[in-house]
Amino acid sequence: AFFNTGMTGYQEIITDPSYAGQFVVLTTAEVGNYGCNDEDVESRDLFLNGLIVQEMNQASNYRSTQELTAVLQNHGKPALAGIDTRALTLLLRARGAQKAYLHASDAPLSEDEAIARARAWEGLDGKDYASLVTTPQPYTWNTEGKFRVAVYDFGVKLNILRQLARHDIQVTVYPAKTPAAAILATNPHGVFLSNGPADPSAVVYAQENIRALLGKVPLMGICLGHQLLGLSCGAECGRLKFGHHGCNHPVKDLRTGQVVISSQNHNYALSNLPACLEQTHVNLNDHSCEGIRHRELPAFGIQYHPEAAPGPHDAQDIFADFLKMMEDEVNHA
Repeated sequence: AFFNTGMTGYQEIITDPSYAGQFVVLTTAEVGNYGCNDEDVESRDLFLNGLIVQEMNQASNYRSTQELTAVLQNHGKPALAGIDTRALTLLLRARGAQKAYLHASDAPLSEDEAIARARAWEGLDGKDYASLVTTPQPYTWNTEGKFRVAVYDFGVKLNILRQLARHDIQVTVYPAKTPAAAILATNPHGVFLSNGPADPSAVVYAQENIRALLGKVPLMGICLGHQLLGLSCGAECGRLKFGHHGCNHPVKDLRTGQVVISSQNHNYALSNLPACLEQTHVNLNDHSCEGIRHRELPAFGIQYHPEAAPGPHDAQDIFADFLKMMEDEVNHA
């Protein structure tokens, strides 16, 4: 179980593929107030294991088309309400992310059996969830734009695709295991490495593809994509105690000194960067790596979510940086 400190945005949170295989604890006291709708979803399904809240309320909002409880039930996802989630959050902060088991059936289950089932969970380390949440087939998101970008779907959020399209980019999305040669055959101006769930070290096939793409086409990675880019270049990646999940994480750009408040959702972070990589951003809470850039090749990554769904819009200029990188490559070709 992991906690998320966002005050709003529960629909975007539960539909974020990056939560695959996890229980999400929401620290905000009131959940469900504004319901759910068809516009604020971030994926085609719900991939989280379950939701834990303090109080689940009925919706009262003009945009609402469905109750949060109905969405969870329709996707077969359990939820627990009526507990002090802020006290639970303090426990998770002190002890780190914990194994959990939520029993939502009428069939009786003893406390000992529930504890045994929780302990039996193997965890996220070494697990490739990206191959479980990725699109089964390539598809085109946007057909108009100055530049063509191929998006590797490791669990991409829909608002990332929306932001790319808003920046005058033609967007085509590909399954996580698509060979680099197949991507290059489409002659894209750039390749985008998406966010996604679980342990980046387990997504070996993606690292191999990224190494094959480096130097041949501009690369941008977000969250898991950022971690995969770092691993592909020789960096290390380790687990954080309780991860970064929420909309209020301060990040400093080491090149300009600018600080932005960012939306984040990850359990791992890069460290021990090789000489070919420059650290560009740092988390001001725990000083973990939040951004990298290749010193010689057109490739960079950021750990946070500039598309802000949910969250602040401070970091959306990152997409313009990707656009400029592609423009520079075209001009120097």
